[in-house]
Amino acid sequence: MIKPVAAFILAAAFAAPAQAAEPVTLQLKWVTQAQFAGYFVAKSKGFYTDEGLDVTINPGGPDIAPAQVLAGGGADVIVDWMPSALAARERGVPLVNIAQPFKKSGMMLTCRADSGVKTPADFKGKTLGVWFSGNEYPFLAWMAKLGLKTDGSPSGVKVLKQGFNVDPILQKQADCVSTMSYNEYWQVIDGGLKPDDLVVFPYEKQGVATLEDGLYVNEAKLKDAAFVAKMAKFVKASMKGWAFVAKNPDEAAAITLEADASGAQTEAHQKRMAGEIAKLLDTGSGALDEADYKRTVQTLLGAGGDAPVITKEPTGAFTHAVTDAAK
Repeated sequence: MIKPVAAFILAAAFAAPAQAAEPVTLQLKWVTQAQFAGYFVAKSKGFYTDEGLDVTINPGGPDIAPAQVLAGGGADVIVDWMPSALAARERGVPLVNIAQPFKKSGMMLTCRADSGVKTPADFKGKTLGVWFSGNEYPFLAWMAKLGLKTDGSPSGVKVLKQGFNVDPILQKQADCVSTMSYNEYWQVIDGGLKPDDLVVFPYEKQGVATLEDGLYVNEAKLKDAAFVAKMAKFVKASMKGWAFVAKNPDEAAAITLEADASGAQTEAHQKRMAGEIAKLLDTGSGALDEADYKRTVQTLLGAGGDAPVITKEPTGAFTHAVTDAAK
């Protein structure tokens, strides 16, 4: 028989509403694919739920600028590349890096071997495909380092505004195109060209690599201790997701496919992507390495030219407060 006091406590426990999970909205830089597998894994495996979070993951696309979404209040945290984030910050959008899951850059310039390009010295006079919408900044920094103008003059290079596909290299409209090691490079291969038909220039090996796929928030929000605590839980769970991706890329790809409402992705491509992504990750706490940050800043400052990416050393562009709290 339950004593009256005990019965009252038991009834109260059942009657009390469960503490509501804290909502978090994440805006991705691009469409649902294994590039963002860590977040989909964290959601699917319950890592966010374990931290008391209810996370919504919004896919990106060619018409979605994460910085603008954040500035408009459409997300709590976004995935963005550091060059575009620093450029936005200089223009008045107060983005702050709170974590950096990606240690290495996957960006490459992929050229047709039959174009005659063997080294960067051969770029002069060639047509190079470049992504814009904030993705052009590492390329412009590299060309500035090489002393090549991007205005189409004979002493420089002709820039072809590349769509988010590899048609220009397949159709010989460009000598080289922008690719990611985990995505578009393999689209070139799937398009019929073989590795021996290509000459590849990873930005990492050219000394112009900049940080990609970091997590950014609005600087003003960091004054709120509760927000910092919430982001710490988000980063902790996300890094657990990324650690899972590094060890289980095939399963992570399958989880990402389940989250793809568009149905546009294929299993083979996503598994390959997840495997390549695993090579770029830092699966520790997610804390930004200040040496990597300084390298990115110096690369962008060295771009110079008529339209520099950034004109001065940023201040307050990153914080360790969130990753420190996550520990």
